[in-house]
Amino acid sequence: MSEDLLRQISACRICADHLPHGPRPVVSFSATSRILIIGQAPGSKVHASGIPWDDDSGDRLRDWTGLNKEQMYDPAQVALVPMGFCYPGKASGGDMPPRKECAPAWHDRVLETLPADRLTLLVGAYAQAHYLPETRKLSMTERVRRWHEFAPVIPLPHPAWRSRIWMGKNPWFEAEVLPELRAAVAQAIR
Repeated sequence: MSEDLLRQISACRICADHLPHGPRPVVSFSATSRILIIGQAPGSKVHASGIPWDDDSGDRLRDWTGLNKEQMYDPAQVALVPMGFCYPGKASGGDMPPRKECAPAWHDRVLETLPADRLTLLVGAYAQAHYLPETRKLSMTERVRRWHEFAPVIPLPHPAWRSRIWMGKNPWFEAEVLPELRAAVAQAIR
């Protein structure tokens, strides 16, 4: 079932008219993925390679989670599902937000194929706003600080280069959250 769904997603053209670089859905999952990582949207490097998190942000995310490349890119273990499956293009100050068509069109179908007892990592404000709507009044920092309230979901900041600045202002993240995150990921991989 997941192979058929992956083919359907690969052929998706819902928002093609709004994508300056054309559609190239980038997603990875299988019926056995015990970890689900929901990010925002592929960047230009990921659009070029077709490999999720194939950039500096992916390096940082792997460091945070303790996953190596082999584990991260093994759909039998890890599902990589962005809020928007295609690169939305550039905006002033960074990339445009993920297209809003993807999550309603595909997420429920993808999540239905995954194990119910999975660990879910919500990376960045877009994923958190969608999957933790009751926390919309909280800042992303406050969601991450209160991560234990959402188990088995863990909200994380986006691991872009700016996260180093954020981590400098919030040393509790590295001291308190990352060890617990790594332990939860290691348990889910077992």
